Amino acid sequence: MPETVLGLRIDVDTHRGTQKGVPHLLKILELHKIAASFFFCVGPDNMGRHIFRLLKPDFLKKMLRSSAPNLYGWDILLKGTILPGPVIGKKCADIIRSASLAGHEIGLHAWDHYKWQAHILNMSREQILADLSKGCESLEAITGKRPTCSASPGWICNDTVLEIKENLLFSYNSDTRGSHIFLPILEKNKIGLPQIPVTLPTYDEIIGRKGLTHATYNQFLLSLIKPGQLNVLTIHAEAEGIYCRDLFENFIKQAVARNICILPLGNLLAKFVPQEKCPVIQKEIAGRQGKVAVQSKGTRIEAP
Repeated sequence: MPETVLGLRIDVDTHRGTQKGVPHLLKILELHKIAASFFFCVGPDNMGRHIFRLLKPDFLKKMLRSSAPNLYGWDILLKGTILPGPVIGKKCADIIRSASLAGHEIGLHAWDHYKWQAHILNMSREQILADLSKGCESLEAITGKRPTCSASPGWICNDTVLEIKENLLFSYNSDTRGSHIFLPILEKNKIGLPQIPVTLPTYDEIIGRKGLTHATYNQFLLSLIKPGQLNVLTIHAEAEGIYCRDLFENFIKQAVARNICILPLGNLLAKFVPQEKCPVIQKEIAGRQGKVAVQSKGTRIEAP
């Protein structure tokens, strides 16, 4: 019977998620002797500016279905709107450092999560590089180590972003949704760093859809994890670290009982060597507003 492996990616989007969610997650993971990949935002928390997206019916429907006020807190409305967004790397340096000292893989999510989601596809190469560089420098100052990986917020990126990331000393990136680890085909047929795509749906994408509730959520999620293939799950410090903390801890207990080996994403590279080079396309996926970066059909990498 093939081994069942689950890569655990933890996105930390906000000041609240860093301050309150990360310590809860660290305790759960320590209890079960599990290491994961934490992807931190370290710049200003301007997430309150997303309030203008509520004018879009699909986004409003998703917020209501996933109980977004409970996930992110009502004070999110103030972040970067009425009040200046707190700089997460300065306010929560000790918490970010504690995740690194506990042996977890530390990667960059973004400098400014809101800015990335709202503007990255229209930013210049110089602006993108500046924001990524600021994020890496902040994480290095906090942890004493240069981040070796990154994960685009909301799986929003394009070939330009992927090409710029080639210059930032990452060993891999997790910017896409897909089925297996691959090498992205960039502009002018350049081949990029390994992509470890997320293969499983997130809490906010599926809760409340097709009758799925907290009572049935973990059973459904566990049913999607298969032996012998790439399984990558994204959780959020704001959700599974606070509002859904008990739900997540129960998931971990059930996964361990099923002998599912939970690992940081970087550890998956030794188990699932990239066999294909694939284009990255923009595509809508169920439960998420707008298009995201998705692994497309590729070609096999020829042996040297």
